[in-house]
Amino acid sequence: MLIHVVKPGETLWRISSIYNVPMARVAALNELPNPNRLLIGQALVIPTEDVIHVVRPGENLWRIAQQYGVSVQEIVQRNQITNPNYIYPGLQLIIPAMRYRVQPGDTLWGIAQRFNVDLQDLLRVNGLTATTVIYPGNIIVIPRKDRPEIEVNGYIYNLGEAAVPIVREDAVHLTYLSPFAYLIKEDGELEPIDDVPAIRAAYGRDAVPMMAITNFTVTQLGQNLAHVILTDSALQETLLTNIINIMVEKDYMGLNIDFENVLPEDRENYNNFVQLAVDRLHPRGFFVSTALAPKVSADQPGLLYEAHDYEAHGRIADFVILMTYEWGYRRGAPQAISPLNQIRRVLDYAVTVIPREKIFFGFQIYARDWIIPHVQGQEARTISMQEAIRIGTNYGTVIQYDETTQSPFFRYRDEQGRMHEVWFEDAR
Repeated sequence: MLIHVVKPGETLWRISSIYNVPMARVAALNELPNPNRLLIGQALVIPTEDVIHVVRPGENLWRIAQQYGVSVQEIVQRNQITNPNYIYPGLQLIIPAMRYRVQPGDTLWGIAQRFNVDLQDLLRVNGLTATTVIYPGNIIVIPRKDRPEIEVNGYIYNLGEAAVPIVREDAVHLTYLSPFAYLIKEDGELEPIDDVPAIRAAYGRDAVPMMAITNFTVTQLGQNLAHVILTDSALQETLLTNIINIMVEKDYMGLNIDFENVLPEDRENYNNFVQLAVDRLHPRGFFVSTALAPKVSADQPGLLYEAHDYEAHGRIADFVILMTYEWGYRRGAPQAISPLNQIRRVLDYAVTVIPREKIFFGFQIYARDWIIPHVQGQEARTISMQEAIRIGTNYGTVIQYDETTQSPFFRYRDEQGRMHEVWFEDAR
């Protein structure tokens, strides 16, 4: 797939023509609220097997063609190059995917076998179904095989039956699905949640259900809840027994521990609890992960950070999920929620103390709408990405892109005359 950023005067028809992709596929994939009204600066995902190659110093078209297994002439035609001998560093070239002209007697299954690609991939990239009839002369795009494999966890906050359509649509992209979350109580019990529909739907999409547990900041008496649990071995055993019972009952396959605002003096107690969880869950075939605050050094001060020991969790747990988001906090001033420059700082530290293959980094798939100028105590509205685009479309705004954080944002004035600033994420 490619990403196209809408420029002034461009239409969906024009963009679809550039990439030779049907308008309907682009509109559907991007869930465009109004295909006739694109926003300047809007990033569109283009469903194509073509890729972009940025020319490097010393490269020529012959070398680039050899790298991608296409002919020089295909690259020249696709990019309308007038002088094949003149390309320069930084030039972006569209490299066409391999295409096959259907011959008499061909079937989709046979074409997939011939090019050693998955039949479902072949159908997907061509917008076909298993029952589609093909005819001699049809052009079939051959999907690329060099797709990297990654592991992805998704926290879902919609529970009950409301989770089912979301999971059915999105869990095909997930390794783990984590209904969020079981809240710990001060007696070691857990607040129940309606997670069965999400778990059942996850199994239907081959996603692994992972039980998520978290803590309130304080108990009913005003105590730090994590401190109460982490300093009482009997409570820890009770809590883990309750966790295991739920995991067995509901067919969870692993656990994600998200203890936040842990007191600095409980750092070792927290490490010991994670070890205890591993010791009790591993023999039963369950895995254990933890969620960690975004630190840039071992001694970073603050209640959110000090008790989160990257080295220990990385050594004890099966993997860790770094909470590299929420810089654009709903009660704070408007800014990028998952700024890439800050994420890089966290990852640069994390890889020095945690095995790389154990690290998941987080980013949000929601947007925030602040009223500006920001007043302390004023809370931003949290909305979906698609709602952000709908707002931008309704007000005819221009989407801007912050290169430092690599996040899009826009401003608009509402019917009451108030200015707003919206930060979100897009295909970029």
